[in-house]
Amino acid sequence: MGLVSDTFYDEIGGEATIRTIVHRFYEGVAGDDLLRPMYPEEDLGPAEERFTLFLMQYWGGPTTYSDDRGHPRLRMRHAPFRVTPAAAERWLVHFRAGLDAAALPADQDERFWDYVTHAAQFMVNTLEEV
Repeated sequence: MGLVSDTFYDEIGGEATIRTIVHRFYEGVAGDDLLRPMYPEEDLGPAEERFTLFLMQYWGGPTTYSDDRGHPRLRMRHAPFRVTPAAAERWLVHFRAGLDAAALPADQDERFWDYVTHAAQFMVNTLEEV
């Protein structure tokens, strides 16, 4: 008799799955001429870790993100950057690659994708393309 998963985090395979998704995402960001400049650090490792911890917490895993950084305040944290519709779409391209790398069952993939597509649209803070 198997254990019943309490959270979506558990259902998708926990930390290992989130790390797979986020690592593939940042592989794409690293070579992206539109998104890479939004990460002032030379090393993307710290940003990758923050995003991993955020997603783990969001989906019901450990609360390390909030324990270390406080409330996510996503729009505030992204306010210094010009998040245009084009940037949001590019972000989704790389996130799609991350989800594809995780090879989740269709229902789990759809639930995760629904969240990130809404999140990407929510983060847009300027309509002006430069």
